[in-house]
Amino acid sequence: MIDPTLFSALKRLEESLWATETRFNNALMERLFSLDFIEFGRSGRRYARAEMLCDERQRQAFDATLHDFSVRSMSKDIALSLYISEVRYPSGTEWANRSSIWDQSKGQWQLRFHQGTPTAPPPDRG
Repeated sequence: MIDPTLFSALKRLEESLWATETRFNNALMERLFSLDFIEFGRSGRRYARAEMLCDERQRQAFDATLHDFSVRSMSKDIALSLYISEVRYPSGTEWANRSSIWDQSKGQWQLRFHQGTPTAPPPDRG
């Protein structure tokens, strides 16, 4: 069974990556993304850390919900979070299976890797 403190901490961090209030806070994102961060986006595009740090032009209006969130401890300081994202844009909704690898160093969790893979809505949500 996963430690509830770890589950809560990583869920809060994942949600901060999607929330409008925190998503465009570069100071926060600089702390969250490890220096060697890599993402394979839902589109299949590969992103490095520098590309993830936002400027005003990159802002898009959307609401997101993270479904079926779970955490797996890989080692003392490495954890994997898994969830399904439902991202609602004015033009429509996109679903993706998501995975993130988090690394804890000096008591702070940092995101090392993230992947989004397009998926159909779950039967109970589509």
